[in-house]
Amino acid sequence: MDPKSTFSKIHFISIGGSVMHNLAIDLHQKGIIITGSDDEIYEPSVSRLAKHHLLPTQMGWFPERITPDLDAVILGMHARADNPELARAKELGIKVYSYPEYIFEHSQNKQRVVIAGSHGKTSVTSMILHVLKFHNRVFDYLVGAQLDGFENMVKLSNDAPVIIIEGDEYFTSPLDKTPKFMHYQPHIALISGIAWDHYNVFSTWEQYVQQFERLADSIPKAGAIIFDETDNMLDVIGRKGRPDVAAIPYNAHKSKIVEGKTYLQTDTDELVPLLIFGEHNMKNISGAWDVCERLGITKPDFYKAISSFKGASKRLEKLASKGEVHIFRDFAHAPSKVEASTLAVKAQFPESTLVACAELHTFSSLNKSFMSQYRRKLNAADVAVVYFNPHTVESKRLEPITEEEIKAAFKRDDLHIFTEAAALKAFLTSLKWEQANLLLMSSGTFGGMDLKALTEEILA
Repeated sequence: MDPKSTFSKIHFISIGGSVMHNLAIDLHQKGIIITGSDDEIYEPSVSRLAKHHLLPTQMGWFPERITPDLDAVILGMHARADNPELARAKELGIKVYSYPEYIFEHSQNKQRVVIAGSHGKTSVTSMILHVLKFHNRVFDYLVGAQLDGFENMVKLSNDAPVIIIEGDEYFTSPLDKTPKFMHYQPHIALISGIAWDHYNVFSTWEQYVQQFERLADSIPKAGAIIFDETDNMLDVIGRKGRPDVAAIPYNAHKSKIVEGKTYLQTDTDELVPLLIFGEHNMKNISGAWDVCERLGITKPDFYKAISSFKGASKRLEKLASKGEVHIFRDFAHAPSKVEASTLAVKAQFPESTLVACAELHTFSSLNKSFMSQYRRKLNAADVAVVYFNPHTVESKRLEPITEEEIKAAFKRDDLHIFTEAAALKAFLTSLKWEQANLLLMSSGTFGGMDLKALTEEILA
């Protein structure tokens, strides 16, 4: 049964999450009465919920919002297991879904495509959505980043025959330690790569890899697993014999860089211009093509569409440029992502100086036991910079870290380290910006730095 077609009133616990608020908006637009609570909500969720009159009037948890007339409660990952609204829902016997469970309930009768991996899953998902939209295909989707041409990042419908889902390996909810992607039960699964970068969730490499092994083993007969064959561990998982499951390996699409612009090279030696670049994105394009081929897209039609793909928000996103100076922002924060993005910009502009600045912001990146994973990940940069906020370390109840420990972890003695946003900005604006590029990598905000003001000052 599709709950969307029978439910009339749903409450969201932790409505401010990136997927949660998009799902709430999509259901609201379908005429379902949506209410929600959260203890803290950040942009862009605040503005987007407010636009649709779904922003809670007061932050916090209010059990009285859980009333007997609710058809269901959708529980977000950021709520605690002892959440008072959750307790009230259980007391009243109201059905509680995690959002992956709700998505599966909605899509039981659809072909389900899940894009997973430690890195690249948002980009691959975004590429597939762009190609399908370009060719006017009917499809549902769930993706974690804002995409050009898509107002909402979750879409559920009754008529779409297929749903494209970005699926991660994090726990489903406070009540369910199953990885989210296991709930979707995909017919087609793409795994873009495995890099242990969630130390706070999976304490060992073996435990982390096991989650992707479980996903691969869950694919039904006549299904397909698509995987990056250049990833050693993923190659082992992907090529494991599974009855009647197609194993489809891929690697980087052939390409060339001409005067700072990347072109795909086709089998007929035609050059297809791209708006994105980087070896990792050439792999992402190959993976996206393998999925699109199974969805009935021809190769010429794929090339026609991918040429206009601008990339997902904050994925090597160009903030500004002037002459031979370019400034990029990237969501990269895990070691593998920091390395891939740094290599990409340097390869795209080999004659230019590259200033790469990474913020240590997450639980894993600020953990002394994990920090050695960043070893030599900034080596492609001519000027390497690391920023972290000691208050963030303190708030996460981690051991204080020193500049010497960070330099030792990155294996780079000339590393520039800053703990104050003002000092970081002063350093960056003091550099000589001639034929030079700046790459800002973070899942945070560099201490609330105004990036627009920074780019204007650098390019002035």
